[in-house]
Amino acid sequence: MLSAHTAASVRAAEQPFLEAGCGAALMRQAAHGLAMGVVAMLRARGRGVYGARAVLLIGSGNNGGDALYAGALLAARGVRTAALLAGARTHPEALTAFLGAGGRCIAEVDAAQPALWAEVSAADVVVDGLLGTGGRGGLRGAAAGIVARLQELEGSARPAVVACDLPSGVDATTGAVHGPVLRADLTITFGAHKAGLLSAPGEQFAGTVKLIDLGITEALADAALFRLEISELAAMLPQPKSADHKYTRGVAGIVAGSSQYPGAGLLAVAAASACGPGMVRYLGPAAVAAAVHLRNPEVVCSDASPGEARVQAWLVGPGINGDDAQRERALSAIASGLPTVVDAGALALVNPAQGTENAHLILTPHAGELAEILARANLDLDRTQIEAEPLTAARRAAEVFGAVVLLKGPTTLIAAPDGLVFTAANGSARLATAGSGDTLAGIIVALLAMLVQAPAIRTLDIPATEGPRIAAEPRELARIAALAAALHGELASLNPTAPLNAGELAQRIPSVWAQLCHKGS
Repeated sequence: MLSAHTAASVRAAEQPFLEAGCGAALMRQAAHGLAMGVVAMLRARGRGVYGARAVLLIGSGNNGGDALYAGALLAARGVRTAALLAGARTHPEALTAFLGAGGRCIAEVDAAQPALWAEVSAADVVVDGLLGTGGRGGLRGAAAGIVARLQELEGSARPAVVACDLPSGVDATTGAVHGPVLRADLTITFGAHKAGLLSAPGEQFAGTVKLIDLGITEALADAALFRLEISELAAMLPQPKSADHKYTRGVAGIVAGSSQYPGAGLLAVAAASACGPGMVRYLGPAAVAAAVHLRNPEVVCSDASPGEARVQAWLVGPGINGDDAQRERALSAIASGLPTVVDAGALALVNPAQGTENAHLILTPHAGELAEILARANLDLDRTQIEAEPLTAARRAAEVFGAVVLLKGPTTLIAAPDGLVFTAANGSARLATAGSGDTLAGIIVALLAMLVQAPAIRTLDIPATEGPRIAAEPRELARIAALAAALHGELASLNPTAPLNAGELAQRIPSVWAQLCHKGS
């Protein structure tokens, strides 16, 4: 599992080493990793190392020092290196090493200078060493002009970009972006993963992230967020045991769809059933139930209330808008105390004033929906503000509602009320289609039903209407939601260049599940 830390946590972990006089050694270690990253990028682009052109964008802090030491190593291997000194100060020892290895410096940084721009545009690779974890706000002045102009280049005219520790202008802690930011193909980060590189929108500017271990791991404080790695998913995905039967394998209950939006119910049910729980129960209008039976005849359908159905977990909300009976079923399921995924049309039914009484809920909004439900809690954050800093918004929403919040986006964030956060970004823009969220919600409820332990209900020796509330910890709900988000993201990996719509996603689940288990074996 990847763990990521705030900028303050990383700096605090480095401080004892710096006080012990190890600063130069850490910088050279980081620089070596950065140089090797540049070499790997050149080779991946089919370019030899000797004779290649590299331009280093150098700021006045230690980030610039790392880049200059890396430039010295590259120059020693025959790379034609030029450093654009954008800061009033430059790390003196690193600059001396760079010049001693044959590197060249350009002190007058102005994007309008033809000679300077010719140098930049002819580069095979650009190293962004302007701002590090201690940077505040975005780039200014001439450096901002260079980056803005570089960011406009496309296709073969654009050099490869390697970021030193993080792309300049990305907040290392929150992932907020203060433009202009030069989008990296590769980010070589040092000491620990930065929380902002595993959260939107910063992650979308980082490219591939590679960590260089500086030996400070044991000095790091608790991680700010986590990410499940693909290799871990197989061990987490539920598998039936020899003594299981349809009830012990988990029963997922779904309240979704309406006469106006029947498709939402079909998509959610299909996804839940494809995950292989012991049973899926659908509650809703007869017309939607009939359509569900045509696609998934194994699903048990009725127009009963949630109190009359034995399940281990509920999903409520997709497509229920405008249907009063579905609204009442959703309210009943939310009040059941069972683990409940609250999506789409049911989000407005959750009361932020209930606090810890919402601990069994997983709310699954996109940014626009999150803005709407936060307004009900008297928090004035619009969609644009949430998309600019989703990590902060998701954490705040989880705290206010007392529930797990899964905020959908290019990086999906799953926040628990106590501040624990998982993120997932293994999907692609191909999943950004109508109905994809209904599929994700169906996956979550199926995994909840199969993974949340409820021994009293598993014995089925109690009346359905008098079952105990499942004491599922929010942290466990968050972990299961993160697993579901990762599984959902992998659905885009099959046939990755073909068009994709949400109706195809459920049928991909068994194949992707099997592939993940094979990778983990």
